[in-house]
Amino acid sequence: MSEFWLISAPGDKANLQAWERMNTVTSKSNLSSNSKFHIPDLKVGTLDALVGLSDELGKLDSFAESIIKKISQYIGEVMEDSKDKVQENLLANGVDLISYLTRFEWDMAKYPIKQPLKNISEALAKQVTQIETDLKARSAAYNNIKGNLQSLEKKTVGNLLTRTLADIVHKEDFVLNSEYLITLLVVVPKSSYIQWQKTYESLSDMVVPRSTKMIAEDAEGGLFTVTLFRKVMDDFKAKARENRFMVREFYFDEKELKCEKEELMKLASDKKQQYFLINWEPLTGCLRIISAAHDGFSGVSYGAASHSEGITILLYLFSQGPLLRWLKVNFSEAFVAWIHVKALRVFVESVLRYGLPVNFQAMLLQPNRKSVKRLRDVLNVVFKHLDEVAAASIMDPGMDIPGLQLSNQEYYPYVYFKIDLSLLD
Repeated sequence: MSEFWLISAPGDKANLQAWERMNTVTSKSNLSSNSKFHIPDLKVGTLDALVGLSDELGKLDSFAESIIKKISQYIGEVMEDSKDKVQENLLANGVDLISYLTRFEWDMAKYPIKQPLKNISEALAKQVTQIETDLKARSAAYNNIKGNLQSLEKKTVGNLLTRTLADIVHKEDFVLNSEYLITLLVVVPKSSYIQWQKTYESLSDMVVPRSTKMIAEDAEGGLFTVTLFRKVMDDFKAKARENRFMVREFYFDEKELKCEKEELMKLASDKKQQYFLINWEPLTGCLRIISAAHDGFSGVSYGAASHSEGITILLYLFSQGPLLRWLKVNFSEAFVAWIHVKALRVFVESVLRYGLPVNFQAMLLQPNRKSVKRLRDVLNVVFKHLDEVAAASIMDPGMDIPGLQLSNQEYYPYVYFKIDLSLLD
């Protein structure tokens, strides 16, 4: 189960005994896996400041979580051909998310604890906001490439009446640069192939005999060429239409076709480079070393195809594209920031709930999927002395807590925050 409960209770002797009792009960019954969550001695400040900060941290918590989910889902989109490997790319400081969370240590260098809590909160907010801004810019650029590619790719699917012909026709299929003759492309239904062969020469005057040739075929029909004099072109088109032969409006332009092919290849390459970083120089050098070693043992040199395949393999092994690399780095940064926000929230709420001097113990629980309700009941029994009214209202959902604006389900006798690591759902 990827859901964790971050809770806290006072750290005095009586409550530490409650902790031990809770630990014993949950472990014996396999209700949850528990570990201490270490929060450093932060500067408390004034009560008013803590109340205001509590609201700000709640908003920052939700904001940071939304950014993390966006990045993780975007990693899945960029790794469209390797979706099964997305989870293993979601790391925090180089380790998997559960390991980072259960072994959490405050980053003293990035978030010095001698500064006021508000300063730490603002630094976290600024960091996450900058990541969101960069994500928007990078995702817009990637989506632009992807959208243009999809538009071009749509032209390569469909039937012979609508799809692009850039990858089908060749220069030798046409009579070009003639003042009098022109070659047309006609889509003929499969059931009408024989009729076409028998009648195309007589559909109008001045059709070149035996000039037809099928150059492509799909499930519905074939694409045929036919050469005729320019001056009868309109008459031929009308007669062809009457016989259910559809003339494609197409004129061979070698430069235009070449540009279309190159644009498709470039967009495909640009999109791929977001995942694979094409850096030929060092990779070619690596391949030469591998090739030389291979030649030394076998006496057989690599051909051009093998050389290309080798570079592709090396690209896969050694390189990742700039977008994917950025997403992974900033996912880690955002996730680390988010858990620090959670730690701040526990600290602030614990001080507000349990008072001064600061003395509480935070713990991380990973509930057993089948025992969530039982675990909640155990916690409420163990810690009900912290807030008898709240505990009673949980046992009796119909009971209101005077002055409390939160939902009953979100308020417990102990400080509680949920951490859900199901980021790809």
